[in-house]
Amino acid sequence: MWGRSKTTAAVPAADSTPGLKAAVREARIEVAERTSVVVDLRDAEVARLEILNEALDPVFAELPSNIDLFDRGISRGDTPRLWLDAVAHVMMGRNKRVYRLVQDTSYGRRVLEESGEIEPIKTAVTKYIARRLVERERSLAGQTTQVGLEGWRDLKGEHRRRRWKVAKAFILGLILGALALLTFAWMIAPDIY
Repeated sequence: MWGRSKTTAAVPAADSTPGLKAAVREARIEVAERTSVVVDLRDAEVARLEILNEALDPVFAELPSNIDLFDRGISRGDTPRLWLDAVAHVMMGRNKRVYRLVQDTSYGRRVLEESGEIEPIKTAVTKYIARRLVERERSLAGQTTQVGLEGWRDLKGEHRRRRWKVAKAFILGLILGALALLTFAWMIAPDIY
């Protein structure tokens, strides 16, 4: 009408922007690449833990066969771990190159050893196993009950001492309170008369 030619509306060029299918395909490829990197990192963690596990074979071979205190194995979850028993495990640090021997306690997680090399971790695991074996021997030998009786006697004596301290503090408080009251009354008494 105003001097324009009749043409159809401009259609965007097909090659200037990718189509939705192509964009979805590219997004899937990116996610797959990121996932493969994460899987590769996790596989590297598991491989390092398997190397440590093999290095610990001689230590666990020395354990007597009748002791079932330790249950060693690698869990392959989100955070791969080499379990030594129900409360201690080795995991990789944040940078995935550092071994970390960790013990779960009632107060939280406690790092027993941290190193980038296998030998210090192997030594720490050996010491941990030795301590657990000594604890087991002491509990089976009944030494804990003897220590418990001695501790009970000490505890009874401590209660007596604490009771006597409380009684002395109470008596001293009564005497000082009575003296303060008499002093206050003596200071006010001349003003009354």
